[in-house]
Amino acid sequence: QVQLVESGGGLVQAGGSLRLSCAASGSIFSINAMGWYRQAPGKQRELVAGITSGGSTNYADSAKGRFTISRDNAKNTVYLQMNSLKPEDTAVYYCNADVSTVVGATVGFFSSWGQGTQVTVSS
Repeated sequence: QVQLVESGGGLVQAGGSLRLSCAASGSIFSINAMGWYRQAPGKQRELVAGITSGGSTNYADSAKGRFTISRDNAKNTVYLQMNSLKPEDTAVYYCNADVSTVVGATVGFFSSWGQGTQVTVSS
């Protein structure tokens, strides 16, 4: 009922920048928290940055000062601006959103995930 589609990943040299986007669609009534996670090979998925519906943000220590999360509530879209990228930022980046849906008289709550987008930072 809810789909998240990420874009913006790719290959970049160390010190470069990328901007990830994630658009939510479907039977959406409201979107609460949204966030970006990443998973490197052989490692657990970890939170990179999160943002509430009111715009409050939180970041992993590794992302502070380099990454900026933002959202456009009118477009149901969350962004991650990544600057000063390092090889250790290489991972698959996933978008997550806590979504409330209404279909007829049925209310649903979903924690939805995107399919992931690869970010590779070369040294």
